[in-house]
Amino acid sequence: MSSSQSSSFGKLFVVSAPSGAGKTSIIKQIIGDKNNVRMSISHTTRQPREGEIDGIDYHFISNETFLKMSRNSDFLEEAKVFDNLYGTSKVEVKKTLAAGLDVILEIDWQGARLIKQSEFDVSSVFILPPSLEELNIRLQKRGDEKETVIRRMRDAINEMSHYHEYDYLIVNEDFSKACLQLTSIICAQKLHNSIQKTRLEKLLAELVPN
Repeated sequence: MSSSQSSSFGKLFVVSAPSGAGKTSIIKQIIGDKNNVRMSISHTTRQPREGEIDGIDYHFISNETFLKMSRNSDFLEEAKVFDNLYGTSKVEVKKTLAAGLDVILEIDWQGARLIKQSEFDVSSVFILPPSLEELNIRLQKRGDEKETVIRRMRDAINEMSHYHEYDYLIVNEDFSKACLQLTSIICAQKLHNSIQKTRLEKLLAELVPN
């Protein structure tokens, strides 16, 4: 997507964080507050958790369907997490951006790296917990078995080691503050000169005539 094309489209954002850092809650809050922001709904082979709805939380599909979509290059990125497959639909992302809406992708560092190598103009955000102790407490509150918590902590440390690959860092110690910081990043990107000069073309022609 060229810069001239991207200026008339929505903006793509990648948000990553270790399990338990609170990225899902933050993103849901942002989307609830901003009508022009959408979260891309990933396809996954894992089973729905209690309260999750197909087509709203995830597109729950079989391994066979996922692999068929993968062979057809239908995914913008895909990854295996905790023995389950996850993928982001190219068509869905393009359709939402073309409607002038911003899109947030909630994916891990592997997916973020693939997105950055794609045709899309993307800004990336990594969300950190305030400490390892607090992260461990949050994971334990989920009610998982001890072995699962230990594995998630180990995976979290690996995920956090890739923080330097992102454009922005947020520490989720105070939920409201973290939401405000992510909102600020989204707003700032929408005001970038390369975007505004197309949106404000008539005004700029009046204010700064050739």
